Amino acid sequence: MKILESLNPVQREAVECIKSSQMIVAGAGSGKTKVLTHKIAYLIENGYEPSSILALTFTNKAAQEMKERIKKLVGKKADEIWMGTFHSVFAKILRDHADKIGYSRNFSIYDREDSVQLVQHVIQELEISQDLYIPSRIQHKISNQKNHLITVENYRQNFVVTLADQHFVKIYELYDSRLKENNAMDFDDLLIKPLVLFKNEPKILANYRNRFKYILVDEYQDTNKAQYNLIKELSFNKTKVCVVGDDAQSIYGWRGADISNILSFEKDFQKVQIYKLEQNYRSTKNILNGANSVISNNKNQLKKNLWTENKEGEKISIIRCSDEKDEAYQISMQIKKEIQKRKISLNDIAILYRTNAQSRALEDALRREKLPYQIIGGVEFYRRKEVKDIVAYLRVLANQSDEESLLRIMNFPQRGIGNTSIEKMLAFSRRLDITFFKTMARIFEVIEVKERIQKNVKQFKLLLDKYVQLKDKLSLYELTSALVDELGIIKTFKEENTKDSMQKNMNIQELLNAIHEFSQKNKNATIDDYLAEVSLMASVDELNNSTQHITLMTVHNAKGLEFDVCFIIGLEEDLFPISSKYDTDADIEEERRLFYVACTRAKEKLYLTHARSRYRFGEVAYQDRSRFINEVDPATVFNEKDPTEVRSGRKRKSFYDDLYNDDLDELGLDRRTYRVGSRVSHEVFGSGKILAIEGNGEEAKITIHFEDHGKKKMVAKYARLSLI
Repeated sequence: MKILESLNPVQREAVECIKSSQMIVAGAGSGKTKVLTHKIAYLIENGYEPSSILALTFTNKAAQEMKERIKKLVGKKADEIWMGTFHSVFAKILRDHADKIGYSRNFSIYDREDSVQLVQHVIQELEISQDLYIPSRIQHKISNQKNHLITVENYRQNFVVTLADQHFVKIYELYDSRLKENNAMDFDDLLIKPLVLFKNEPKILANYRNRFKYILVDEYQDTNKAQYNLIKELSFNKTKVCVVGDDAQSIYGWRGADISNILSFEKDFQKVQIYKLEQNYRSTKNILNGANSVISNNKNQLKKNLWTENKEGEKISIIRCSDEKDEAYQISMQIKKEIQKRKISLNDIAILYRTNAQSRALEDALRREKLPYQIIGGVEFYRRKEVKDIVAYLRVLANQSDEESLLRIMNFPQRGIGNTSIEKMLAFSRRLDITFFKTMARIFEVIEVKERIQKNVKQFKLLLDKYVQLKDKLSLYELTSALVDELGIIKTFKEENTKDSMQKNMNIQELLNAIHEFSQKNKNATIDDYLAEVSLMASVDELNNSTQHITLMTVHNAKGLEFDVCFIIGLEEDLFPISSKYDTDADIEEERRLFYVACTRAKEKLYLTHARSRYRFGEVAYQDRSRFINEVDPATVFNEKDPTEVRSGRKRKSFYDDLYNDDLDELGLDRRTYRVGSRVSHEVFGSGKILAIEGNGEEAKITIHFEDHGKKKMVAKYARLSLI
């Protein structure tokens, strides 16, 4: 069969196995997507109805790429496959059966920002301090409970110990109530509510079990408890399950992913076949061997031997920098060299970092050197305020119960409806147990609100009513264009005529373009369809290769991508790995897997950079270079020289050198280990951090902040410190 022709022997075996469930352990760059797409095509060619195949991914980009590849193999039949992200597929199921769990099918989907905003409103309503209970942290904790299938009642019965726990459970409970009242679900609900639906409605579950004959799951190592349970619920009796993943690339433990799902797959599903894709087609031997040498330090893993027939390639370059500015400068210089040497596009280059905050110094340097770049996962297009404001209008037109979206647009554009008036309207709404939208219709009954503001609210309500009526009569693009025009937003931004207002204007025009494009591709799409797509958009889905840009992103966002040249920056202890000495082995192992993922994005050339000092949390920090650099096989690395050293023939002085000169050497301490910021241990005072070093030689005074004994100043020769 043509479908099998381009596969290697192991890939072919994995594709041809359709009589039993199987796990395909796919190492980095081993052709995972190819195997998945060819397997689905093979299933269709061997008698499986496309509509009986359920394929689940983690990004829209992956789903779209897979569907396009399958189309090339089997034609239009591919359109009938149930394929998409976990969230989009189960959102579709929920829309069809929302009434069975107390929702209407036009429910809103709240992204993380919406959820944090709702938590903030709940905390205000409960009159709990936002200084003690930070909305973003509380939202993360709620999300974590949901990912582990811990309901409000579960939490109340099993986890309430302190006053903080009591407050948290109150917030969690009211948050969930408000979601229901708003006819809204958060991201986690899109995975939890289907389980509720299946439990309450056995006939609906039976229908989907009968429908799906084959379930395929991409990136299985990233599944959480809810996703695992959904797969178990649907894979019943004769349904086969094929999961593809790599335990070495499990990097989402912080958001609930459970690596044990892939490690114990063989025990969880009956008569499982295991296939290991170990030939890497992406990276050079040096890059792959360097990455393998690091990941081999993890104890908790499925054993595999990743290899490649690719060329030896250049060694991994290690660049030592003075600080983050020097790091950004050196990276810029290396990029210019790489473009000239390899004749590659800027789109073939990526700079990967552990935290988004690291991009600032890079942006400054790249702008200065006139190197265009794009940031993935910064302020994404659909998260920009003016874009979210227009989308909030569409949400209200689709779902008048969506209080959060309605509150967002009350004063966009300005209508003079102040917070005090809004609070009085909310109180009225709660007292009468009606929606905020219905309260607007009864604004003249809210006697505490001034007559002028009552008129403004009434005008706003009439505007919304008009477009609620029009939404089923106009196309989505016509509806949005007319609304934007009537609101006068573009005109206002043009009149402001500032750089910021012009950018906002361009963003709204781009949103209208996106809606037009969506309408063209999806002729019968409703406003609900568009809102579902926008809500489930991931940052990596916005990767744009139509223009020339260097790509900047966190390693988490880089997963699944590949580039000719990659820079992994900020490789210092406490930054990458971000975990400290006091974290568990599991935390360090996840950080090591994250580093492995970063390394294996590179095809031709890999750079690792570390700085001796870095400005973090408002102060200069001095940290050791990352243990991960030390774990890379020395045979695969090369230490780059600072370009300024090469040009001038002498070492450039840095802030670090000016400050410390040779004091550390004269102390008999190692400059690479003991310095301001180093963590040390004392036999009496325990562990602490060096704050300052005064003087030199044995008489130097070292100021240390000990965790249990506060600040101490000690003479070097009597200190008896050991490095942690």
